[in-house]
Amino acid sequence: MKSLLLALVLLMGSFSFAQESKTKSENSEIQKDTVKKKKITTLDEVKITNQKKKFIKIDSDKTTVAVKDNAMLNSGTSLEAVKKLPGVITSPTGSITLNGKGVSIYIDGAPSTLSGTDLQNYLNSLPANAIEKVELIYNPGAAYDANASGSIINIVTSSKKLKGINASFNINYNFNKYQKPSPQILLNGKEKNLSWQTMFGFNYIDSESRTTTNQIFTAFNPVKLLNQENFSVNTNRNFYFRVGTNYKLTKKSNLLFNYNGNYANDRSVFNATTLGDNIDYLNKGITKAKNNNHELSLQYKVKLDTIGSTFDVTAFGNHFDKKPITNSNATENVSNTNSFNNGNIDFKLDNYYMKYDFTFPFEKSKFSISTGGKFNGLQVKDNGSYFLNSAIPNNITFDYKEDNLAFYAEARKKIKKFSFTAGLRFENFNVERITNTLSDKIKFKNNNFFPNLSAIYEINDNVNISSSYSKKINQPNYNNLDPNNSSNFDQYNTSQGNLFLNPTFLDNYEFKISAFQFVQIGMNYTASKDNNLFVYSADANATTPVSNQTFQQFEHFNTFSAYLNFPIPLDYFFKGKEEFKNRMADMDKMNYIFFNINYIKSDIKGYSFPYSNKPIWNYAAQAQIILPWGIKNSMTYYILPSGNWQIYKVTKPIQQFDISFNKDFMNKNLKIGLHCFDVFNSNEVNALIAGQNLESTFRQKQDSRTFRISLTYNFGNLKLKTENTDIQTEKKQSGGGLVK
Repeated sequence: MKSLLLALVLLMGSFSFAQESKTKSENSEIQKDTVKKKKITTLDEVKITNQKKKFIKIDSDKTTVAVKDNAMLNSGTSLEAVKKLPGVITSPTGSITLNGKGVSIYIDGAPSTLSGTDLQNYLNSLPANAIEKVELIYNPGAAYDANASGSIINIVTSSKKLKGINASFNINYNFNKYQKPSPQILLNGKEKNLSWQTMFGFNYIDSESRTTTNQIFTAFNPVKLLNQENFSVNTNRNFYFRVGTNYKLTKKSNLLFNYNGNYANDRSVFNATTLGDNIDYLNKGITKAKNNNHELSLQYKVKLDTIGSTFDVTAFGNHFDKKPITNSNATENVSNTNSFNNGNIDFKLDNYYMKYDFTFPFEKSKFSISTGGKFNGLQVKDNGSYFLNSAIPNNITFDYKEDNLAFYAEARKKIKKFSFTAGLRFENFNVERITNTLSDKIKFKNNNFFPNLSAIYEINDNVNISSSYSKKINQPNYNNLDPNNSSNFDQYNTSQGNLFLNPTFLDNYEFKISAFQFVQIGMNYTASKDNNLFVYSADANATTPVSNQTFQQFEHFNTFSAYLNFPIPLDYFFKGKEEFKNRMADMDKMNYIFFNINYIKSDIKGYSFPYSNKPIWNYAAQAQIILPWGIKNSMTYYILPSGNWQIYKVTKPIQQFDISFNKDFMNKNLKIGLHCFDVFNSNEVNALIAGQNLESTFRQKQDSRTFRISLTYNFGNLKLKTENTDIQTEKKQSGGGLVK
């Protein structure tokens, strides 16, 4: 134990020394650049030499994880990479949380309007090697949307522009029962004041999924039992095209344009059975869906003066549509009758917003102010036609409109070793929900102020203590509201949203200690009102047992979580103290294990659990081992033991072990990787859900064991030259003092 503590101290001390040396070097370079700027009027290319890689950086307000050059994360999809980040836990229902809190997904600083399976499919379509880094923002301040649950995961895509024309070719070949390739080409370059980047590729993934559900319908006397099983073979194909440009208008201003397009053609072949008292039911069929997603953004950035004042304007538009078509045939063997369940759905989503941000620093007073505003419009239209044992369709229409006007102000002040932040955001929401299943529209209007407060105390240059509070709102997304059931229904199952859900209001409290950009220990408490959770339920007045998947509102839902992140420097034990110090400056050459531990306990007021409310733990570890011949071995393992996750009881541990081997060739221009995901094929979900008039036990197993070969080849002008056109606008930091 003493050796381990000594190693950690040396790890932190060496890192501090490396940072100090780096700072001195940077100061020297800045002085040289200042001399150059007196002689010339244009901004030269900056040559980067001996650049050090840092895969993870822990700050008081967020954790930043590098992805593009991280072999543990960059070979698969964005969704796969996000699920491996420290503190990220996938719930039994598939949603993503961060240290026990709900998560909003941002991409390049813009909040995603997609939800549910639409969001997961989108993240599956974005390759991880297109991501530069991911920011885990634990308690976002007033500069972020108040409609952000409790935390934010911001996916920052690659933006490096090299002089001339450069290219990268990447291909992933997946092996399980199916064998499919996913190629990708990335082109970027710079000509005078214009920098650009283009990425296009194709994903082709086949997978299998089996879900088994045992249900007890408690409203019947005697109770009725149903045993159900659904086996599906899923094919996901999508072509994506992303282009971005950065035009340097002046030395202090930039104009950025981005277009992201995704075109998907998916298919699911399913076979479902239902067994019970006098019930022997078979339903089999196919669902085909075509999705299109288009995103446009235009951003203007300008640095107003030499002290760091900035102005930033962004206009964003998003159009998403999908058209799932289901054809199925069902047989009731007992009565020897046939039925059919066919459905057509036409879904469209349009989202647009414009926002502006100002930052005003006052260097002498160590004080800064940020302010800004935003107007957002969202419209969803979903029209479904369903056929069940009849050629006459049952039509369901759903229209959702949301207008959001927001303004914020945030001030930061540094007093000796203390940094304080105080912010206030005003949000005005106007929401309309219209459906032909109700005679009247449902309206929701809300004007609210959302404060945030934070304080940081710097014990020394490497250790700080921080605490924060923020108030947030979580509007129910279209996936939770929509009465259309996406054709996931038959004689004994249905699936639909709940139109009467209210927004969730959350109070988030957090306390944290961060040290040496690698170690973090903290706890947070979230008290929420009218929280919306996924449940199985049944109608007490029904004459036949029918299970309905929907969302239910819980009046008070509180969550306490604690977490710990820390590394173990293996080089100290295997290579000795001196070699350990030499490798400390470059994480890419180090042997280490990075641990993440989470403790989560939820408490629901007014809800009676049919089982004991046991807290849940989550353990995760990521290891990097440098093998002979320059081979890098990466391993990840996580386990979520049995316990209570929100209202669900996990009955068996959820776990997965991944391993990969990577090697560079041809002066690092060619990279080859061999990967195996879920080596022991052990990732499955076993849980209990207690809903209204229904108790359900379910097991879900996907063919998660996959082998992959990845190949990346870089060609073109590969000199390490990058343009210095980035204007820092880190106004969203929760720390105090000046904007850096």
